[in-house]
Amino acid sequence: MMKFIGFMMLITSSLTAYCQPKTMAEIKTELEKSPNSPLYVKDILKKKFKLDTIMVTRTTHFNSLADSLAYRGVLKKVYGPFTMQGQKFLVQILARLPNTFYQISQIFIDTSVFRYRMADSLGKSIIDRVKNHRDSFEHLAQTYSMGGESTTKGDLGWVAKGSIIPAIDQQLAKSKKGDVFMVWSANGLHIIKLTDGPKQDNGVALMMRIFL
Repeated sequence: MMKFIGFMMLITSSLTAYCQPKTMAEIKTELEKSPNSPLYVKDILKKKFKLDTIMVTRTTHFNSLADSLAYRGVLKKVYGPFTMQGQKFLVQILARLPNTFYQISQIFIDTSVFRYRMADSLGKSIIDRVKNHRDSFEHLAQTYSMGGESTTKGDLGWVAKGSIIPAIDQQLAKSKKGDVFMVWSANGLHIIKLTDGPKQDNGVALMMRIFL
């Protein structure tokens, strides 16, 4: 009888310990160790979660917490908790795929300000001056660009394939480092310089948000 009572006390003690709320540090550690994090969240933590596929468009100047973690975060590591619109959550990076990135610079001529013929003439003149080393792309970007990149001497940083105007993407694939070319869009004329690349880098991440 005493052995039975002792056995039951041991079971009760184990169940009590199992049912005790886990600390944030324990939750994060167990998630990082789990071979199947979504299943752990569903069956053990009994929490709601959402899977998000996040595309990294640039390697600097991130648009949000999501693409910053998608690029810089460590695989399987749990980050947070974060709070957004009153909802507290953790974020875990489950998987990652590479993408092709190009470092590009741009001079943008707005065709709502300049007529097509004037923009075209100015664009050809800029390209001629760069190719014949009569001026630098950086100086011309400061002088003529009508986009925000005028403050960065035209530099747009490393930009992901598939995140920019398709015509620019297509031309970049055929270009080599240092090439300068023009592409038209509905907004105006884009004079692009392939500053560096292409290179492979963190491009897409599968992330899980665990709602607390």
